[in-house]
Amino acid sequence: MGLLAVGTPLAWPDAKKNANHVREWGIEQLLAIWRRAKGKERDALLWGDEVEYLVVVFDENRRKVKLSLRQADILKALASDEELCKHGGCVPDLQNVARQSDTLPIFHPEFGRFMLEATPGKPWGIGFKDLLDVEPNMRLRRVIAKDHMESNEYPITLTTFPRLGTSDEFTSPYHPPSGERLRSQFLPDEIANPHIRFPTLAANIRSRRGRKVEVNVPVFRDENTMWPFKDPTVDYDLHQWPEDDDVRNGAAKENHIYMDAMAFGMGSCCLQITFQSKNITEGRRLYDQLSPLGPIMLALTAATPIYKSFLADTDVRWNQISRAVDDRTAEELGEKPLKNDRWRIPKSRYASNSTYISQDPRLRKEYMDPDLVVDQDLKQRLEDGGMDDRLATHFAHLFIRDPIVIFAEDLKELDLNKTDHFENLQSTNWQHMRFKPPPHDKDTGWRVEFRPMEIQITDFENAAFSIFIVLITRAILSFDLNFYIPIPRTTENMETAHGRNAVLDQKFYFRKNPFPSRPVKATNGTSGSTTPAQASRPPSPFGPIENEYELMSIDEIINGQISKSEEGFPGLVPLVESYLNSVNVDVETRCELARYLALIQKRANGTLWTGAKWIRHFVREHPEYKKDSVVSEGVCYDLVKAVEDITQGECKNGGEGIEMFKARIPRNSNGDWPG
Repeated sequence: MGLLAVGTPLAWPDAKKNANHVREWGIEQLLAIWRRAKGKERDALLWGDEVEYLVVVFDENRRKVKLSLRQADILKALASDEELCKHGGCVPDLQNVARQSDTLPIFHPEFGRFMLEATPGKPWGIGFKDLLDVEPNMRLRRVIAKDHMESNEYPITLTTFPRLGTSDEFTSPYHPPSGERLRSQFLPDEIANPHIRFPTLAANIRSRRGRKVEVNVPVFRDENTMWPFKDPTVDYDLHQWPEDDDVRNGAAKENHIYMDAMAFGMGSCCLQITFQSKNITEGRRLYDQLSPLGPIMLALTAATPIYKSFLADTDVRWNQISRAVDDRTAEELGEKPLKNDRWRIPKSRYASNSTYISQDPRLRKEYMDPDLVVDQDLKQRLEDGGMDDRLATHFAHLFIRDPIVIFAEDLKELDLNKTDHFENLQSTNWQHMRFKPPPHDKDTGWRVEFRPMEIQITDFENAAFSIFIVLITRAILSFDLNFYIPIPRTTENMETAHGRNAVLDQKFYFRKNPFPSRPVKATNGTSGSTTPAQASRPPSPFGPIENEYELMSIDEIINGQISKSEEGFPGLVPLVESYLNSVNVDVETRCELARYLALIQKRANGTLWTGAKWIRHFVREHPEYKKDSVVSEGVCYDLVKAVEDITQGECKNGGEGIEMFKARIPRNSNGDWPG
């Protein structure tokens, strides 16, 4: 998350008055970046991962587990550790020490006061040694974090806390629900990071929207689930805030789990990968080609089957976060005719991509989103400043949104050597891909952020998915691969990925033939540490786009359509293996990489379960579970304890936690339940 700005935030009425001001200054800062960095070149592809943790605290005597709200204390403990400081420290936001070592990870605050974010101490290179260092580094982060917590606190990598928002005391220390900022029936304001940006973000999203956010997740119907299901945690008689009328006006949907605050979304953990490209052309290309992979990786990493103590009929977090930060008004949602707002906006500001940005001649106009909303005035200003149509369209689309958090001090003068106004809009468009221009004050290139993946229980899994995406980028660039499909099909795929057990039970639109029309010579004899030289571009395609893609299972997308003719899709893992065959990789390294690729393959074909399936199975097989969709305090305790036991025992099973095995028995060696 990086350093958080400090200032005097404007409440929404004042922020709204200054929205155009910030947008216009943001465009000028973007043009300054464009002029300064459009010719920037880098020799090697660098990348980094971001792992997010929930911090939980166990009460073993009472068999209870809660969220620890000691984020600030843990970060201070890390920052004040003299031994860590000798090696450059781990919390640059709180320290003024020189980074003397690149081996120590870096820790950052996150939205939830119960969360931590950790990244490697320096960007990874594409060299294969770096790939094999990822998993040990992730383990190191977990160990360092744990060493600076209380003895009964643990950093775990679950997407969400199963009982976030219940009526019991699910936080430590306890705070009663509601508060001026969130105005939630279920959560206290104290659940969010106290930095002024976060409560202001939550309050201004609610104010702009004109009501609280509305998050409804289909409940899983088990044998004894009351049906129709009416969320029993909702208080229809609450009259503390004007927004309490929301539930009386139908905000809580039948047969759904209802949530009403930003923290239900932004309190989720994920795994994100950022790539630095050698230049803007390569970055734009990776942005486009990785975009269709987003829904596939979302389904493969599914790990979120519980919300607010109920089993959900979905497996992933994405739409829940989307709704939790959806600031669209009734007019923008299409619920009322346009009167005060400019556009009907089809998607939340947290959504799947709506643009392609490469100048690849294979990018056809038929692939574009026909419902794309663009601020034409801002687009014209970007084009007048020298930006090409496609990239100007992308940013003019992002800038249809209002800036949500504006600091009064930032409105005094425009500084073209800063990016604050640009980042105000850029950083609050949470799409599943993000194209990131170079910052003004660092030797950093054009970057692409891959955002859809769910956090996994073990460091082995998180390393495997990180490494897989890195190797996919190398295959894309080496073989000039083409994964283009129409943007609306990717949008549909994102919805499909939410289904229970979508990884096995659903099919996704995917391009049938990823190869260029003329052969591309692979980079034989290289180490893979530099970007391959490109062959001449293939001609622009023609013919009906519907012939270019079809519905495929994730097994077919990952492992290939082996039962079809030679024209069937080859599979992403076989493409990666072909890339590895084309470069110099020693046998030992190749064997290590094969372990990670095997996880991806087995997850895709069902040999290994997703985290969501394992969690659901754990709950439904627990002796205290009443087959009513309710995850009780006791079941939650045993579940989170089992997750912690898995991460503690990860090193004892060849680097693969016990959840990697097909049996996935959630009991100990004596056949007893944990705890």
